[in-house]
Amino acid sequence: MSNNKNAFTTPITERIPWAAAAENSDIPLTLNYFEGSMYEKVEQIANKYPNAVAFDFMGRPTTYRTMIEQINRCAKALRTIGVRENDCVTIAMPNCPQAIYMFYAVNLVGGICNMIHPLSAEKEIEHYLNVSNSVTAVTLDQFYHKFENIRANTNVVNIIIASIRDELSRPIKAGYMLTEGRKIKPIPKDAPVIRWNQFMKIANSCFYNYKKERKGADDAVILYSGGTTGTTKGIVLSNSNFNDLGEQIVATNPMFRPGDKMLAAMPLFHGFGLGVCIHSMLSQGGRVILIPRFTPKSYAKSILKNKCNFIAGVPTLFEALLRLREMDGKDLSFLKGVFSGGDSLSIELKKKLDKFLYDHHATIQVREGYGTTETVTACCLTPPTMHKEGSIGIPFPDTFIKIAEPGTDIEVPYNTEGEILLSGPTNMQRYWNNEEETRDTLKKSDFDGRTWVHTGDLGQMDNEGFVYFKGRSKRMIISSGYNIYPAQLENILEAHEDVQMSCVIGVPDSYKMQKVKAFVVLKPGITPSEEIKQSIMDHCRKHLAKYEMPYDIEFRDSMPKTLVGKVAYRVLEEEELMKIKEQEIKESAE
Repeated sequence: MSNNKNAFTTPITERIPWAAAAENSDIPLTLNYFEGSMYEKVEQIANKYPNAVAFDFMGRPTTYRTMIEQINRCAKALRTIGVRENDCVTIAMPNCPQAIYMFYAVNLVGGICNMIHPLSAEKEIEHYLNVSNSVTAVTLDQFYHKFENIRANTNVVNIIIASIRDELSRPIKAGYMLTEGRKIKPIPKDAPVIRWNQFMKIANSCFYNYKKERKGADDAVILYSGGTTGTTKGIVLSNSNFNDLGEQIVATNPMFRPGDKMLAAMPLFHGFGLGVCIHSMLSQGGRVILIPRFTPKSYAKSILKNKCNFIAGVPTLFEALLRLREMDGKDLSFLKGVFSGGDSLSIELKKKLDKFLYDHHATIQVREGYGTTETVTACCLTPPTMHKEGSIGIPFPDTFIKIAEPGTDIEVPYNTEGEILLSGPTNMQRYWNNEEETRDTLKKSDFDGRTWVHTGDLGQMDNEGFVYFKGRSKRMIISSGYNIYPAQLENILEAHEDVQMSCVIGVPDSYKMQKVKAFVVLKPGITPSEEIKQSIMDHCRKHLAKYEMPYDIEFRDSMPKTLVGKVAYRVLEEEELMKIKEQEIKESAE
């Protein structure tokens, strides 16, 4: 094994650059962590701040005291209908009060929350229910028919149906029923489901023995990988994974105070939304602004109306925010933190965002985070008072990052590209029912004794401990024997004055193996033309080696997106493959 002391495995006393980076940014090196369940951690906060607002939903606030009462009622009802310790309960909900109650109630009765996207296709839902062996599922009325269509193919006993309208104030409820409510297909009166209000009344039949003691290391949540790089996998996370993340989030944001508002628009079936925007806030006394569904316009409106102190989003969302006229002249001085995650933030987009914040009187810059669902979400973040161009910052307290030769744990020198390895308190427990994938991802090092998550991502570290993301190894394009990384090309494309967004893929080529193709969304008001294409090509020639140059640029009005808002480059790759096959069929016919 390597004796290189460039990695975070080196004792902190010998890691002067990293220690200095942490100290200069007011980020502590190590923290004290709570050993109980997620529910117990939130309950502690509720006992401390019972009258503080835990969350707002469509203008309706709910205090910590009320939230805990509702969670306990929900837990009693779950226990009464037969949910037992270690049972999986599938939650297919947007960010709404019932989802919050159910999430912590499942935890309180000792169950495991199986978090899935409510817009998943029927067969995907069937897969998630079966792979987790869920006994109960909760979803909204508008998604009932998808669940009912596949229910017979699963072991689900009870389906609980909630409705957004039940959590709205009277004036807003009337408007909702005249607009969104009218689109919901009616559920048969004799449908074999339990309506939410009926479900909560079932709690009256439970008088004791519904609380189960859970330890920090116990399984608590199953999240699923994004699915853009292969087969979707269930990622098992513990109580401590989430509780420890909450401590890290607050430690890396020393400006946070109880009562600060976090805009929770990122979905709770995703680690970013559930871990950062919801549990980290509720376990630390924050105030969550729940957004069940949003557009860039409604996102901007929520920021301004609620004067949110912290906002988080993916780069595509922030890119859209820049173009909204509704933000012209608005004051954003109330912002304490703006976080970008879920996808790589290009240098050019960060510059645009920072200028946007400055122009709107914010005293902060956007901070980029990095992580994987295998570590819940972010485990590395740009410090609040330090920034290096292109860097994703330094690791959270008690989290270690090693840059290694791909497929090994052999460290590489500073400023050398390699695979990013992660080790810390938020490391996943395992993949659900997938020992082989677990062994390939979670590996204990003989050199340092740590268990590392092998991310498959490429990056490097400088001599001050700052980490730089270089792209997914699986996204690497190999052309004529050269390695090409799409994220780097996309950053160059987006530096062109007419380019709003880009995506680069590898297209099969009989001679080069792969050739580079770029997809581009132009800025508003710019019309696609051959002249614009040549201008972008000329720009690329100034910054790229000949072998990195795209052979073609295709203009698009928009990019396909994954369920969590990332650019779905796999979709573009599949489209190109279909074109090639169609051309081959045509040529053979001729």
